[in-house]
Amino acid sequence: MAALYRADPPALRVTAAADAMTLIYHRPSGITHVVASPVPEILDALDEGPADARSILARLAVAHDLSGEEEAGAAIAARLDEMAAAGLVARA
Repeated sequence: MAALYRADPPALRVTAAADAMTLIYHRPSGITHVVASPVPEILDALDEGPADARSILARLAVAHDLSGEEEAGAAIAARLDEMAAAGLVARA
């Protein structure tokens, strides 16, 4: 069974674009994260509710032109693990 991830509600994050990077202030932890794509997009996809990497890929595919579904799914799974380690998402 694939791991499900969840993110805090958007009201608990403050984001600001800075060139190719995005600053995300996570209110519960008080930490500001400096991230690049696809982290902000994954957080946006998780705003729809908990999901696994495959479901997030499907959500992202609606708004973005994604190719190499298997490779993209593996990349999203890796980003989710990194985001969980940083405290931006949690396993549901």
